[in-house]
Amino acid sequence: MKKIFVIGAGRSTTTMVQYLLDHSEMEDWVVTVGDLNLSAAEEKVNGHPRGRAILFDAFDRDHRRREIGEADLVISLLPPELHVIAAEDCLDLDTNLVTASYVSEDMKMMDEAVRAGGLIFLNEVGADPGIDHMSAMDMIDRVSGIGGKVISFRSYCGAVIAPESNNLWGYKFTWAPRNIILAGQGIAQYRQNGKIKYLPYHHLFRRYDEVDIPGYGKFEAYANRNSLNYIPLYGLESTQTMYRATLRYPGFCDMWHAFVEIGLTDNSMKLSNSRGITFRDFLFSFINEVPGKSDRESLALFLQRPEDDIVVQKIVALGLLGSEIYPDANASAADILQYILSKRWAFKDDDTDMLVMQHKLEYELNGKVRQLTSSMVDKGRGRGHTAISRTVGLPVAMASRLILRGEIPETGVIIPNVKSVYTPLLKELEEYGIAFHEEEAVLGPAG
Repeated sequence: MKKIFVIGAGRSTTTMVQYLLDHSEMEDWVVTVGDLNLSAAEEKVNGHPRGRAILFDAFDRDHRRREIGEADLVISLLPPELHVIAAEDCLDLDTNLVTASYVSEDMKMMDEAVRAGGLIFLNEVGADPGIDHMSAMDMIDRVSGIGGKVISFRSYCGAVIAPESNNLWGYKFTWAPRNIILAGQGIAQYRQNGKIKYLPYHHLFRRYDEVDIPGYGKFEAYANRNSLNYIPLYGLESTQTMYRATLRYPGFCDMWHAFVEIGLTDNSMKLSNSRGITFRDFLFSFINEVPGKSDRESLALFLQRPEDDIVVQKIVALGLLGSEIYPDANASAADILQYILSKRWAFKDDDTDMLVMQHKLEYELNGKVRQLTSSMVDKGRGRGHTAISRTVGLPVAMASRLILRGEIPETGVIIPNVKSVYTPLLKELEEYGIAFHEEEAVLGPAG
């Protein structure tokens, strides 16, 4: 019998835990789910005879080491900065580890010791990062296998609300709200036509592309962090273009640019008057009232938009001209904006979310430039099985099974950009309806 210890019972774990329990008898597993919220862990286990729900505090060292020491594999769904706590114990106690998070510098430093111990610490095996790596490497390796030379790679991904659940803003929080509020801050970097490009935050939501997803229409795509990091990960040192972007419905970028322009996404300082401030006074802490003009007119003048402009309408509909109060002291503008948006953009039980992903790969072969486009859309299935739960949880669970079966030959701190991981995972994900559909076109002669 092998033991799996899942740390965390949040929204994205529903599908993952069900997969583990569904396979537990055949694989001879016992699955323990630990969380600070015992009822959440119990809900995920749902009385399964091979499941166990426990109250678990990741900072309780003795309990943590006891559970990890008894496990053959740990799945850490802790906040990314806390994975290292579990990782250090896993290394010390000879236990494999799986996370859906980006590999941190602390995790990278463990690679040599993890390999020396014959262990696997598999990270970035959720949706993005995760399915994006796997599907990208599948395309790249297939093109390279027929002698093609990749000259451009563009990748797009977005967690959005499904069209039938849409609202005025075209968005609800289907993922961690904090990540959305702070998304894009800093300078985005990418390669375009052989040149390095930098895109500062205050221009990010002005300079977006349009992307067509078959069957779902147009989306806006804004640059995502540092695309240059993916060049060595994907073995594309010679590619002329490497660009990764986040997808949103049309109109989102104009609205978010207005937030940035006003200053509402700033997280660099605490506001001395945050406790008890009204939403209206919060807004007008950043813009001026125009004498003789209404609040709405003053907002429109600041944004240099007509009063009936859709961006102005969206901001007004959020209650930012209203008398609701923010309750806490020492909050940043980003904290208050998150509070306001969480009230309006809350994902409800009758909503359906959707994960949208597309890769566009251009390559030279036999004197021609060809474009391969691979698209995937997955919708939530209800009862906790959101698109996020499916696309994050299923790869994690499937990869855990590969590790416990001894079917991944690599050791150390790895991500799923190797065939031994991505080939079986993509095949099994397709069986669960998470599948990519490809189109190919000849763009013209090479050179």
